[in-house]
Amino acid sequence: MKRWLPILFIIFIWGCKHHKTSENIKQRPNIILIMADDLGYETLGVYGSDSYKTPHLDRLANEGMRFEHCYSTPLCTPSRVQLMTGKYSFRNYIGFGLLDPNEKTFGHYMQKAGYETCIAGKWQLLGNPHQQKLAGGKIGTLPGEAGFDDYCLWQIDQFGSRYKDPLLSVKGKGTKKFESQFGPDVFVEHIKTFMRANKENPFFVYYPMVLTHDPFVPTPDNAGFVDFDTTTKVNDTTYFGEMVTYMDKLVGRIVDETEKLGIREHTLILFIGDNGTDRDVISLINGKPLKGDKGYTTDAGTHVPFIANWKGTINPGSVNNNLIDFTDFTPTLLEVATQEKWDEKVLDGHSFYPQLVNQKYAPRDWVFCHYEPNWGKFEPRRYVHDKTWKLYENGNLFNIEEDPLEENPLQIENQPEAVKSKIKNFRNVLKEYQ
Repeated sequence: MKRWLPILFIIFIWGCKHHKTSENIKQRPNIILIMADDLGYETLGVYGSDSYKTPHLDRLANEGMRFEHCYSTPLCTPSRVQLMTGKYSFRNYIGFGLLDPNEKTFGHYMQKAGYETCIAGKWQLLGNPHQQKLAGGKIGTLPGEAGFDDYCLWQIDQFGSRYKDPLLSVKGKGTKKFESQFGPDVFVEHIKTFMRANKENPFFVYYPMVLTHDPFVPTPDNAGFVDFDTTTKVNDTTYFGEMVTYMDKLVGRIVDETEKLGIREHTLILFIGDNGTDRDVISLINGKPLKGDKGYTTDAGTHVPFIANWKGTINPGSVNNNLIDFTDFTPTLLEVATQEKWDEKVLDGHSFYPQLVNQKYAPRDWVFCHYEPNWGKFEPRRYVHDKTWKLYENGNLFNIEEDPLEENPLQIENQPEAVKSKIKNFRNVLKEYQ
């Protein structure tokens, strides 16, 4: 018996460690990251919108934290790649509609941290033949290769509708047409099924919505939805408002499901937009009209909504005035998942986790953007800005607080010394990130 004691002791210790690890994994919060498509900050009631009703997102903000200064790139693929990898575009952006297959994403990192991962919504990261040709023959990435255990997605390798009668790809079931259904509803039901199956384990859900991207069409809340003919080309901005409302309702369904599953207080919910609103849409915010500027580097093209809600952890009604960049999300998710600072040199972002939980933090002094979309008529731009000043690499300077449309470039030599000092710092940032 004595000869077995050391072996039994080792087994006991290993069992304790294994049990502790399992318990730690169970205690890790679930994370749901929702990103609306072509939705600027001016579209949400909680940001002052007079044009649309967004009660679910308003409540999520009022019971959590609303960020006033979150910035993306002006276009979908650069924003998505930046968000998913935590890197600036000059490091890893290979072309519109493509995600470099050599890149690690937050899906990979969350899998490594012990999370079950799911993505539902818009993919558009493998690239169609035209996009691949524009990128010099490069091919993007499939969702399973990007760190996702489960998926239900529009536009992996086939186009089709994203709204009524959608053509969607589902893990293990291939690509098929969902007759008479509404794509956004299918995505949310897939997410809810995934959450039910993994409510006892930590999970990460990434929901890159297809709403509110054009074509602007009726939603199921419209009496005309049933008879709507998807073969006719309709792109009527009068439908944009109901698309915003339906987008808001879908967020509410996901939040309600966390309540039903009893995991509400154990789930961090993040909501953002991928870039500014479509340029065909004019909205009222605080009584003033604002035209969307998707694709362009003004405030209306890059300033997006950001709401964080973690019931019982984030102070209700918090308003955060610090700068947030899309590269900041990956390191934040990693810190939430592991409770450790992420110090890998390849990430450009800074975790805002301490800001969510009232810990000591150093806010950003600036946001940098390398915008080289390689798509359509949009021209490359590089710039640095804070909440007041914005400097382009070509030397154009704007006071974006007073001139958000960037109509009046200012002379640098006419600025006070404090501003000149800030501009010097911005120039150093532009030199560093080349």
